[in-house]
Amino acid sequence: MPDNTYYLYMITEIDKNTALVLIDLQNAIVQLPLQHPVNEVIANAANLLHAFHKAALPAVIVNVSPSGKWTTNRKDAKQAPVAFTAEQLAITPELSTHADDIFITKHTWNAFFDTNLHHALQQRSITNIVLAGISTSVGVEGTARAAAELGYNVTFAADAMTDMVLEAHERSLKYLFPRIGEVGTVAEILEKIPGALN
Repeated sequence: MPDNTYYLYMITEIDKNTALVLIDLQNAIVQLPLQHPVNEVIANAANLLHAFHKAALPAVIVNVSPSGKWTTNRKDAKQAPVAFTAEQLAITPELSTHADDIFITKHTWNAFFDTNLHHALQQRSITNIVLAGISTSVGVEGTARAAAELGYNVTFAADAMTDMVLEAHERSLKYLFPRIGEVGTVAEILEKIPGALN
């Protein structure tokens, strides 16, 4: 991973009622031309997922299906979106999901829009989400903006996300995310979650 030490990372606290939200770590997305080694991003996300399971905290597994009115109306759409196959929608096998994880399929950049994500988190009294996934400036940022508007505290796992455009990745991490929440590494986040490292 590139040296991101110039970012002002600082994880001061993570709420007791915290959920992990992993964005679009699915077969179709992890094969895109990404700016960081995808195996490292996935490994870091897998470490987060394992730790949340160990700490008995909720994990949300999000995939994206590029279909629906919103995707066809996008201004940057060059052609109608092609429907993903079941294999393309499947979460990358390096992530050991559990049957009781929360599975969300989104059709826009924002995992809260037109899904039951907010309801599922509210049922569990979640006040904080830890965000990671692909891509930083699209699915992660779109979900983070909505989470902030809905009143969630947001924590960003900087080394468990990447983007197709390096400048977009860096701008999100450096300028936008610190205005929404706290940015840190997976290791720093896990230090703040009771039971994650035992």
